[in-house]
Amino acid sequence: MAIALRYAARSDVGLVRSTNQDSGYAGPHLLVVADGMGGHAGGDVASSLAVGELASLDGEAHGSDDAAEHLHHALDAANEQLRRRVADEPELAGMGTTVTAVLRAGSRLVLAHIGDSRGYLLRDGRLTQLTRDHSYVQSLIDEGRISAEEAERHPQRSVIMRVLTGRDDDTADVSVREARPGDRYLLCSDGLSGVVSHETLERTLAAGEPPDATCERLVELALRGGGPDNVSCVVADVVELGGGPPPSTTPQVVGAAAFHRPRRSSAAGTPAARAAALRTAGADDDDQEDDDPGAGARGDEQRRRRARWRWIAGPLLLAVLLAAGAWGGWRWSQQQYFVGVDGSRVALFQGLTQDIGPVGTSSVVERTDIAVADLPSTYATLVTGRISASGIGDARETIAQLEEIAADCRAAAQDPAPSPTGQPTAEPTAEPTATSAGTGAAAAPLTAAAAASTTSAPDATTPGAEPTGDAPAEDCGGVG
Repeated sequence: MAIALRYAARSDVGLVRSTNQDSGYAGPHLLVVADGMGGHAGGDVASSLAVGELASLDGEAHGSDDAAEHLHHALDAANEQLRRRVADEPELAGMGTTVTAVLRAGSRLVLAHIGDSRGYLLRDGRLTQLTRDHSYVQSLIDEGRISAEEAERHPQRSVIMRVLTGRDDDTADVSVREARPGDRYLLCSDGLSGVVSHETLERTLAAGEPPDATCERLVELALRGGGPDNVSCVVADVVELGGGPPPSTTPQVVGAAAFHRPRRSSAAGTPAARAAALRTAGADDDDQEDDDPGAGARGDEQRRRRARWRWIAGPLLLAVLLAAGAWGGWRWSQQQYFVGVDGSRVALFQGLTQDIGPVGTSSVVERTDIAVADLPSTYATLVTGRISASGIGDARETIAQLEEIAADCRAAAQDPAPSPTGQPTAEPTAEPTATSAGTGAAAAPLTAAAAASTTSAPDATTPGAEPTGDAPAEDCGGVG
């Protein structure tokens, strides 16, 4: 039974990124998605080089027995291209790219994968992920430390452990599978799989739309989800020759690779010839410059301008980053609250509990009528050392409790009672008892943050204070 592929490829820059660093390729024998990284200077170059090197496989020159070896060699060649490019252009250091590729050889499909782009198979209405992400969160899932649901919200979900960067140990996973008519394959960057759920992908792929309409729909879903990254996908159906929709025959190149093709047309010839032309884009550009006798001088001048601009842009960028960091730190400090002392009374402060040298980092938001002298010495020491709060509401709750404690102390001062007698216990109690004098009634506890302070070691913000859990209940004299 002879089979072929009916395919389509699409790529979109997304709603947040300014450049498209994804590249995609779909041909009669080859499907590829590559997601470049390395910032504006390198991501698009890396993905384009990888797709261009692999595109030479889109032909009949390899049999089913050696297809995996051919794909291995092409990936090694792509890695070598990245190494050479960085050696020639050091400013591209750090660039890399994911690669997920399918090579058709007879009735077999060879799948190669490195990075966190993905390959899926829809068979009999069920979608299966064929690739395993080479990412940090996937390693946590494999170790049983987090669940797949937790991985979707993990702050380090974008950290990739293995991609093509030009190093010798950048190796891809390669597997071989039998192709069946009716199978549908999806290759995509994480701009799609990281935004659209597995269930939605399955439903969309199983809807029965042709590959081009399905690609359009998938990109639309990613953009509706916010489009935080470049979005690229290739959808390919395995079809039986002479038994249904005709297979595709014209290669499609999308994303960054589409902009790195040579200026002169090379569309004539076999798919392999058209694909090979993609790899020679850089060389063709160099040839065109050689035809222009003034190109060398202009190139030198452009390089000098770029060098001057880097000297100017570097300090400017650093200054902007420092200013942004300072602004962010100040904004954060204005969201912090604590209870402290203003003069001789308790007050609610906004800012940090610690000053920076002689520079104050806080200001009074609300003053109260609570005199520090009316508080038991344990609580007076805590307030003097400043009690942190999780928010302004938490700080006000602490102040309300301090008001009750101070009221008990004032009442005890007006109606004194004999001091409790008896021997002190051998062990101090675990929590402060701070009872009002004469009545033995327990004072209202502080908030969780303040209460924790009374049972822990002295805080650095309270020099010399050593609050313990056995402060005498009748000690209602403040810190004076």
